[in-house]
Amino acid sequence: MDAESLRTLLTDVREGRLDVGTALDRLRDLPFEDIGDAKIDHHRTLRTGMPEVIFAQGKTAQQVVDAFSALAARGPVVMATRADRQAYEAVRAVQPEAIYYERARIIALGSMAASGDGYVAVATGGTADLPVAEEACVTLELLGHRVERLFDVGVAGIHRLLAQRQALSAAAVVIVVAGMEGALASVVSGLVACPLVAVPTSVGYGANFDGLAPLLSMLNSCAPGVAVVNIDNGFGAAAFAHLVLLRVNQRPHERE
Repeated sequence: MDAESLRTLLTDVREGRLDVGTALDRLRDLPFEDIGDAKIDHHRTLRTGMPEVIFAQGKTAQQVVDAFSALAARGPVVMATRADRQAYEAVRAVQPEAIYYERARIIALGSMAASGDGYVAVATGGTADLPVAEEACVTLELLGHRVERLFDVGVAGIHRLLAQRQALSAAAVVIVVAGMEGALASVVSGLVACPLVAVPTSVGYGANFDGLAPLLSMLNSCAPGVAVVNIDNGFGAAAFAHLVLLRVNQRPHERE
């Protein structure tokens, strides 16, 4: 349940297109629905601007199906992140229109309406960072945002990055996804005048320490204005960018 669907529901009641009993039935699971192993937060989009998303890793296929079905009954978009094909096949058996974005490891149904002007540029250090980057890209697209993919522009060949300077400078938000030493975030931050979210990845040799090295590099960036999310957390970076754009595109009266 988001603000637009609630507004439509109340308008339908006021204008007689929907009776009060039916409206109450649709609202009965606000703010959450207890489905046994999980409590589904149908109120989250209305409260925070960000829908509840299923973290599939560590859940059984049936638990993913149950949560996915509960969300599909109430919201315009359903996402399950870190999902494998087994979970997808189980979901598709009950939600045939569900889509599996294999590289991003996301199961999705529906999408949110376009949120307004501006796009998010998602840049990666290398090709090995693409699964994390695609998690961010697909999440943003499902949330109604335009994405520019600027892949394999790491500092080992900085001319590749400089060739994308116009696309980076025009972005409303930039997400930088990089492993190894994670230097790309600092370099990009020195080129743009917009919020930048850095995502360290677990890509790299032994001293990368499964992403700890780029995490520390990004946290210690000499460039101001860099926000850092957890290792391999493309979804978290997308959520941050979504909330920034949601606020930027909000009409003045909606901020009061």
